Amino acid sequence: MAREKIRIKKIDNVTARQVTFSKRRRGIFKKAEELSVLCDAEVALIIFSATGKLFEFSSSRRMRDMLARYNLHASNLNKFNPPPLDIQLENSNLVRLSKEVEDKTKQLRQLRGEDLQGLSLDDLQRLEKLVESGLGRVLEKKGESIMGEISSLEKRGAALAEENSKLKERLMTLERGKTTAFGEGEIVATRDGISLESALTTNLSSSASGSLPDDFSDTSLKLALPFSS
Repeated sequence: MAREKIRIKKIDNVTARQVTFSKRRRGIFKKAEELSVLCDAEVALIIFSATGKLFEFSSSRRMRDMLARYNLHASNLNKFNPPPLDIQLENSNLVRLSKEVEDKTKQLRQLRGEDLQGLSLDDLQRLEKLVESGLGRVLEKKGESIMGEISSLEKRGAALAEENSKLKERLMTLERGKTTAFGEGEIVATRDGISLESALTTNLSSSASGSLPDDFSDTSLKLALPFSS
């Protein structure tokens, strides 16, 4: 019958956990010794129990010598295998930019009146000059903006006044045209010394008698009222 697999998780029972730790510790030490013998390898193993107790195994020398050898090997690896040049440049730029961002952020807070602790009198005077200079530039820019708005409004007002003047001239021209047309109508009506009233009277009399005068013009025909029977 196959053995049931043990689920790998923390054992809640303290006694069972200690028994399992002792068994597996002896087993892993045995495996480490077998590895060193079979493969002629130098093996060092360090274990701290849940209670903080130290257990160690070294195949051929003292644990301190093995750790010293490990540290020497790690330092040599870092010395003879430096990171690529592009990575070094990126790291250097990252450090420099981070420092600049930190300095600018601190300066911005100080300009807002924050983070002023530790500043000397000279630093505070320098900060005051910076604030005054910045405020002067802001006021100057604000004045330029206001003058620009005023100039734009003046140009718009002049354009509207000119457009209004053109509209007035056009209206006056239309009124003069109507007056001239009405005056020409009067002139046509009184042509040859015949008034509008006399022409209408003559036209009506002639229509009633059935005859028209010889000197009755086209104008009189146009201006006569239609005869109703």
